[in-house]
Amino acid sequence: MTAPKRNIKSLALEELKTLLAELGCKPFRAGQLFAWIYSRGAQSFDEMTNIAKAERTLLASRFDLASLSLRRQELSSDGTRKFLFELEDGHTVESVLIPEEDRQTLCISSQVGCAQACRFCITGGGGFQRNLKAYEIADQVVIVEKFLAGGKKYSPETRSITNIVLMGMGEPLANFDEVVKALAIITGEPGLGFSTRRVTLSTAGLVPEIEKLGRSGVKVNLAVSLNATTDEVRDRIMPVNKRYPIKALLAACRHYPLEPRRRITFEYVMLHGVNDSTEDALRLTKLLRGIKAKINLIPYNPSPGSEFKRPPDAAVKRFQHILQEHDYTALVRESRGRDISAACGQLREREAKAEK
Repeated sequence: MTAPKRNIKSLALEELKTLLAELGCKPFRAGQLFAWIYSRGAQSFDEMTNIAKAERTLLASRFDLASLSLRRQELSSDGTRKFLFELEDGHTVESVLIPEEDRQTLCISSQVGCAQACRFCITGGGGFQRNLKAYEIADQVVIVEKFLAGGKKYSPETRSITNIVLMGMGEPLANFDEVVKALAIITGEPGLGFSTRRVTLSTAGLVPEIEKLGRSGVKVNLAVSLNATTDEVRDRIMPVNKRYPIKALLAACRHYPLEPRRRITFEYVMLHGVNDSTEDALRLTKLLRGIKAKINLIPYNPSPGSEFKRPPDAAVKRFQHILQEHDYTALVRESRGRDISAACGQLREREAKAEK
């Protein structure tokens, strides 16, 4: 009986070098393979024309190049594009491409579902199925880039995506090892070659993993979903706070190693009547004191049946003004793609309901 082929994308670069040497191939082939897979989006070994045909045949006999399949995509009137990917086991995950004047940011997923159960998040409401593998995380970037290229060949020099954020489905730090491997692919050469300054990891606040990330030497940007200024409110809307309350979370942020001119981004989803008061804004200015921080205010994007509402624009502006008066950089990040269900989990949930 023939042994099943292994997905070559499941191997880290050093693992691939070792395995190729065992097969009698030169270790430098690993770098060439990584470049073809990630920088050029190759879908077969036959495309890898700078590798000898005999070696391509050997590789094809031992490995496959299975990737995510694009199941559905939707385009919003504001240019935001939503992608639903199917994994090899039938599960689905989402990515969102957000175009702006000077950049195109791709928001990617790190888990199928999420165990954090944040009450304002659709993904969390659907529960947790499994972690994504490193190549499944990186493949979201590759497939979207190929989509944007219209089927034509592309290279890092002609790439359309400029920024990557791990803010899609799942809690990246709950899938720590695979996310770190994926970041090595996304920022590495060979690999996708993104600057670490253009890659951001967002967490709900897993304190031990924030500390571990700081020790790991990974240099991507860190974003923290804070979303409340008291433990009482954060306990209610983010159950993770019962394990790692605000004081412990902000202590980890204060000790997080930052490169010069880098700051931690604090994300603050504004929920009407819950966390959008003047008192909340003033508390936030005190909580973040001593941290190199910037704040993204995100007025809530309501979904059908949600218990939360979006604050009035005047409340958002008042909140922002208080932060700015205390010398914080505070930006209002409007939800994008409202007409295509671009909030995390909405398209996946809708597809699942349609299949029942």
